[in-house]
Amino acid sequence: MLKRAIPALAVVLLLVGVWWICVVATHSPIFPTPLAVVTATLELLRDGTLWDHIGASLFRVAAGFLIAVLVAVPLGLWMGWVQGAFRTFNPIVQLLRPISPIAWIPIAILWFGVGDASPIFLIFLSSVFPLVVQTVTGVHTIERQYLRAAENFGVSRRKLFVQVVIPAALPQIIVGMRIALGVAWLVVVAAEMIALHSGLGYLIIDSRNAGNRYDLVVAGMVIIGVTGLLLDTMMRRMEGLRAVRWRYAR
Repeated sequence: MLKRAIPALAVVLLLVGVWWICVVATHSPIFPTPLAVVTATLELLRDGTLWDHIGASLFRVAAGFLIAVLVAVPLGLWMGWVQGAFRTFNPIVQLLRPISPIAWIPIAILWFGVGDASPIFLIFLSSVFPLVVQTVTGVHTIERQYLRAAENFGVSRRKLFVQVVIPAALPQIIVGMRIALGVAWLVVVAAEMIALHSGLGYLIIDSRNAGNRYDLVVAGMVIIGVTGLLLDTMMRRMEGLRAVRWRYAR
């Protein structure tokens, strides 16, 4: 595990070194050094606000993402399994999917105000469409041999759906969840910059407005990146579960 992490760590250290050299060489009065960013992060840890902001952002992402999963996965399975449902709902999904969730911010504020409901709604919108598309793809790409084998044993359509279709589509569903979670993390930060008073997005914009604290701005950016990496790692762990990988067994 450690050996596999060494190349990535080496690249990170190289980038930090280049960052430090560039700031020192240009005598930038705005962009902070890595040491200043570390100091700002420790400042946030000491006053306790860092965990409050991270917790607020994670709560909004978890709520919106969970609602999206509860809506998108059943809808995607239905659309993938029932041709009539696919023909009916796919044009609507493809019409709404390209619209940036950021474009919904004014409408979200108008409908839900500036509380937690607005970013949760935006996260739901950003997550639901990738999940629907990936779930439908998972059903449509099931190898016909699985379906024929089940039919040869006289398996009912309901049992075929539950015991074959859903497990076979699960790898694509997990991929869709991974994509959707990454998009959701981007959207919550943007929404918090505009409409809220807590969260990592708010931390960045507030640090910029309150005395040009660019060390806190960059610290917030780094924390967002690290948290996003941890979330993605968690989703990648799910891809390795045996229940997910059985479709690809040889």
